[in-house]
Amino acid sequence: MNTNAHTIINTFEAKAMRATHYVSVFFSALLSPLLMPTYGMIVSLWLSNLLVLTLPTKLTVILTVFLITAVLPALLFLLLKYLKVIESTSLNGRKERLLPYIIIIVCYVASAVYLFSINAPEWLWMFMFGGGCAALVSMLVNFKWKISAHMAGIGGFVALVCRINSGGDGVFDLLPVICGAIFIAGILGTSRIAMERHTLWQVLAGAANGFICVYFL
Repeated sequence: MNTNAHTIINTFEAKAMRATHYVSVFFSALLSPLLMPTYGMIVSLWLSNLLVLTLPTKLTVILTVFLITAVLPALLFLLLKYLKVIESTSLNGRKERLLPYIIIIVCYVASAVYLFSINAPEWLWMFMFGGGCAALVSMLVNFKWKISAHMAGIGGFVALVCRINSGGDGVFDLLPVICGAIFIAGILGTSRIAMERHTLWQVLAGAANGFICVYFL
């Protein structure tokens, strides 16, 4: 093989690696653990028997959950970075995840309390409480091993859809939605591995953690 062919192949491989990295970063941001509660609320309010609620009520619930579980922790993470408690809001280092995990747990539980206070069905506020439990498990495991918070988040989302369907609360058979959620979880897991943020076992452990804590609580 001549030099030009080697150059073309190397250039193609470099571009493919960059493209893979950008796609992985995109999915990691789009499917951030901080956004999973909001996605869960959207699915719950439009694909379950809660569909009958008025649009203003739905939007109020979604916005409140978004503020508690996404905006508030994101601002606190930025504060921790400003105070040099953490190096990056990406939280790539295992040792700097303790305080962020505590923040996430508190925000998830606060969201569960909010949903309980507005008489949301048990399966809905338990989704948030289960997410908090998954974050607690992740925090405890984090002392010895790095587990994927991204996969815990989407694992909980998959569990929520399964729970709506198995409980007969869906407006239709949600099996296609479940399959779609699992497929997206696979994309996210692949992205985390491609970015070298986690190993395969850390990805699987995170997904199992999120699913078990949400589905069985």
